[in-house]
Amino acid sequence: MGRGSGHVTTKHRVKARRGRGKKRAPRYTLNLRLRLLILALLLGSEVLIASLAFDGDQLPGDPSGLLWLLRNAGAWALRWVLGAAVFFVSFALLKQQTIPAPCLGRLFRPGWLLAHLVSLTVFVTLASSIYAGQSSSNLVIAAWAVSSLAVAVTAGCTALPPAAWREWFHRTGSLWIYSVIGSGLACWAGSMVRSLWEPVTATTFALVKLLLSFAANQLVVQPEHMRLGTTNFTVIISPECSGIEGMGLFLIFSVFWLFLFRDELRFPHALALVPVGIVALYLLNALRIAALVLIGDAGWKDIAVRGFHSQAGWIAFNGVAILVLIGARRITWLRAVAEPAGAVAEFPAAPYLIPFLAVLAAGILSNAMTAHFEWLYSLRLPAAAIALWLFRHRYQSVNWRFGWLGVVAGVAVFAIWITIDRLMPPATIAAGMPPELAGASLAVQLAWLAARVAGAVIAVPVVEELAFRGFGLRRLIAEDFESVPWHSSTVAALSLSSIAFGVLHGGLWMAGILAGFLYGVVMLRRGRLGESIGAHATTNALLAVYVLLTGRWDLW
Repeated sequence: MGRGSGHVTTKHRVKARRGRGKKRAPRYTLNLRLRLLILALLLGSEVLIASLAFDGDQLPGDPSGLLWLLRNAGAWALRWVLGAAVFFVSFALLKQQTIPAPCLGRLFRPGWLLAHLVSLTVFVTLASSIYAGQSSSNLVIAAWAVSSLAVAVTAGCTALPPAAWREWFHRTGSLWIYSVIGSGLACWAGSMVRSLWEPVTATTFALVKLLLSFAANQLVVQPEHMRLGTTNFTVIISPECSGIEGMGLFLIFSVFWLFLFRDELRFPHALALVPVGIVALYLLNALRIAALVLIGDAGWKDIAVRGFHSQAGWIAFNGVAILVLIGARRITWLRAVAEPAGAVAEFPAAPYLIPFLAVLAAGILSNAMTAHFEWLYSLRLPAAAIALWLFRHRYQSVNWRFGWLGVVAGVAVFAIWITIDRLMPPATIAAGMPPELAGASLAVQLAWLAARVAGAVIAVPVVEELAFRGFGLRRLIAEDFESVPWHSSTVAALSLSSIAFGVLHGGLWMAGILAGFLYGVVMLRRGRLGESIGAHATTNALLAVYVLLTGRWDLW
């Protein structure tokens, strides 16, 4: 009896150990990604501050030695290093090449953190001397370069111990070499592309002229100035508008993506994606310029210059990139292994992210068609409604109810929001209703205000809470986020999802972070997403009332 009991106990222990190992695997991956995110935020903030504090134009106009190299190649060297790091980390994670948990060790080892602070101090001291013109010797510049490398290395070892980096490089094989080469090629292409600007600009000019000849009369054509348009509205096609930069960016990305995912694609068939994407981007760029002229010629000059011009280019790039990637996964002719007949690929995050992305897309479209006042804000409502309706059967696990706790949290967030706004430095703000809306009829005013309030109080809270709390917070806990209970979380998951939510709110990012934190807390407290949606809706409703009563339309 005793021996049998002992045998059963040992068996259960073995099963328990195995079970724990299986459950922890996603957490190890998440742990690595969290560390990389913290590292990116640390180095990104330091690079941003250094870029603002030390401008290459401050260096002597006719330098020599290493100072000449710093002035002429320093910025490109930084782009090269950052690009290589982004290539390596992005594609290593996409290929599911992670690090075993035993290699990760503790986060923020005191020794490496102290070394990072020391190297950062040396870097700032030497940079201040060099950029202020107080020292230009090769020895000082070399010491500064070494200190900059030390800053990066010690930051990396603060987040991940050297053993983890060695293991990751070993597991990814030659990926780091390809990343360095790819980033170098991208930088080289960026510096050399200027020589192609003139002929490509001329070709773009001719193509836009051809497109306009079908849609407009009395064209104004001045090829010597690259000016083109109609008698009412003309544009100058500068080299930056030729489309070559977007084509080059797509080329670099597509080549690396095709190489790293070559096992999933059928070659040489998949290579057709590269010229298709490049040609599509080039044609869309010419179409964008032609549409810009036609919009301005129709009398909407402000919309053409302000909204459409700034939004249409990157909308086209993102659209082409997304369509190409979808095509690579959906078109059997491009795939190495065909999916079984009748198989439907599921994306668990789609019901949580697509409504949010749909509202963002509607906002982009609205802004692209806007001059000074966003008349088409209401596009967000049908975008959210359609996306939510498409996934209505996937929300069975979502509890939409909310109670007094959500309302109290919403009031608290509103108070925090207004307090932080009042503590910020005063800015020149035009009080009262925007002139465009004030000049409209009462019916138009009421219709626009109704759509604006409905969007802020109904659509936005639902789609943002689905994305940031329903998906983001739980995804930071486990890869299989749908298995995470609504009341479960970690400090890191709650904090990072709140930071992401705060960044979305621009200048009031601090208020956004606190709001995201409180929304997450009430969801976890009640174990239902409806509580955070109710809190969010309460905040936005109070903000709407505040805006209408005080005329602080900038808060909208």
